[in-house]
Amino acid sequence: MPALYLSHGAPPLADDALWTRELAEWSARLPRPKSILMISAHWEEAPLALGATATVPLVYDFWGFPERYYGVRYEAPGAPELAASVRGLLGGAGTPVQDVPGRGLDHGAYVPLKEMFPEADIPVLQASMPTLDPAELMEIGRRLAPLRDEGVLIVGSGFFTHNLAALRLPDGVVPSWSAEFDDWGRRALASRDVDALLDFRHKAPAGQLAHPRTEHFAPLFVTLGAAEGDLDRGRSVIDGFWMGLAKRSVQFG
Repeated sequence: MPALYLSHGAPPLADDALWTRELAEWSARLPRPKSILMISAHWEEAPLALGATATVPLVYDFWGFPERYYGVRYEAPGAPELAASVRGLLGGAGTPVQDVPGRGLDHGAYVPLKEMFPEADIPVLQASMPTLDPAELMEIGRRLAPLRDEGVLIVGSGFFTHNLAALRLPDGVVPSWSAEFDDWGRRALASRDVDALLDFRHKAPAGQLAHPRTEHFAPLFVTLGAAEGDLDRGRSVIDGFWMGLAKRSVQFG
């Protein structure tokens, strides 16, 4: 299976006809996954935790939106077999893993999945990020890479730029820090400059403006680790901006 990093959007992504079409067309070109492993910017917990091992209610981890966004459902099957595989791969490498069975999929997981796999008929497991350290996350991705050979779609879900100050700008205005970081990231990915990506806060133009906190870029490193043998087959599938934020999404393999 390929490994993906996608910009997941807020709940109003569902109202964006272009972006929802881009996600649906992307998934239509993918091989059908046996199961999906989601690593979302919105779940940081250590030791690494596994949630949604069974079908449980979604986590509506946002505030102040219209009521209809809290009525969204995505009742994907749980993925206990995948959870066992993740425990084996990470636990055998010395990474402790805990189960949080009552934690459902958060919006970083279900918002894009609802557009990509709307039937909700593929088992989904969500894993937390136990750290925001890029090198450590990349190593976790390396340990998870064998899952790809078992038909598991590994998805890091964040946002290519994520400074909510952009939301205060007039509609259609892209701040320079967002455009500059997006262009730098595009070129770093195309040239497979992993060292620069790992040190993005210092190497990228406006790195600290594009990501005042790094949790939305961090899932990329799990994806890069899982895709290390396929970095030369990486490509941007979605680009452009949404409310001033770069929605670049990439596929490896």
